[in-house]
Amino acid sequence: MSSRTKIIVLHMKEIIYTAIFAALGIVLILLLVIMFRPDKGQQQKTDRQYTPGIYTSTLTLNNTNLEVEVAVDQNRINSIRFSNLDETVTAMFPLIQPAIEEIAEQIYDSQSLDDIALPEDTPYTSRIILDAVRDAVEKAAVH
Repeated sequence: MSSRTKIIVLHMKEIIYTAIFAALGIVLILLLVIMFRPDKGQQQKTDRQYTPGIYTSTLTLNNTNLEVEVAVDQNRINSIRFSNLDETVTAMFPLIQPAIEEIAEQIYDSQSLDDIALPEDTPYTSRIILDAVRDAVEKAAVH
């Protein structure tokens, strides 16, 4: 029996490239697993629980304080409105009432404050209204 010893010559460059590609492959697999695993936060968004009641948040427009009133029951947002909107404010900001009505309609349909499409004619006012609604809903949320 003759046993022949085989000698394999590896260049250091090949070893380094192999190690780098193996590490990149592991990192890529880890990223894919992290990105596509089921998110626990998604379940919480769909199963929101609220303390029933009427919650308010203050919105300031041109030195005028407006109260955004959000009424919720145990798991639904039922109404969103301004509680102290008077004629002078609607005269100064004529698109404020349609903006809150459009935002409220989207929230009623989705029961979520995520992915709300802001009206194109009043994006900044709508953003302020949405932030005030979000503050009031956070007060109502069961943590």
